[in-house]
Amino acid sequence: MRVLLVEDEPDLGQAIKRTLTQEAYVVDWLQSGGEALAYLECDVNLYTVAVFDWMVPEFSGLELCAWLRQHHHGLPVLMLTARDRVEDRIEGLDAGADDYLVKPFSMAELLARLRALRRRPMDFQSAQLACGPLLLDCDRRLAFLHPGTSAEEKIELTQKEFQLLKYFMEHPNQILTRDQVLTQLWEVGAEPSSNVVAAQMRLLRRKLGPYDHTIETVYGMGYRFIPPKSE
Repeated sequence: MRVLLVEDEPDLGQAIKRTLTQEAYVVDWLQSGGEALAYLECDVNLYTVAVFDWMVPEFSGLELCAWLRQHHHGLPVLMLTARDRVEDRIEGLDAGADDYLVKPFSMAELLARLRALRRRPMDFQSAQLACGPLLLDCDRRLAFLHPGTSAEEKIELTQKEFQLLKYFMEHPNQILTRDQVLTQLWEVGAEPSSNVVAAQMRLLRRKLGPYDHTIETVYGMGYRFIPPKSE
């Protein structure tokens, strides 16, 4: 789950990014609308949701939102602003924002509103992913083997393990390159070590136990998740 955060107040931006990262979001935090527009033009489909501050340099959050809708893109947008007049809210919603959060706000409310945006039918994402005997609970960030049976086994996942398994389960039978995995799991500009993907893969396979073979290495290309079959 990747978020494009556009917020020019350093303290608030850092606080939001820290909160979202703790909740297993990958966050690209930018401090100007111009930078954000460049990211969107490059690959708007990279993001699950956007959080725009109304008043940011170069292009306002309102203009960014209008650009998305003019290009017929349904990326959910949460608008942040100190403006609390009804007229301002109407202007933001008419520009294409999906929700509106007035400063100051609690991080708990921010997270709740993002969860609500992700549940909307226009961009529905199930809270659970299931492949044979393997189930991933996205809300609790837990995996289960043989859920609902006497053999049920809970698998505790780290943040990166959860993000990695979710990415694979959303793209079954597809070869995913190392660069694709890096793009999904680390924010733009991060510089993880060269073997970080292989290391995360080993850890995840170990957690899957008898089903570690469901993630296969395609030498010279990347990795592929083969959905396990129920026994």
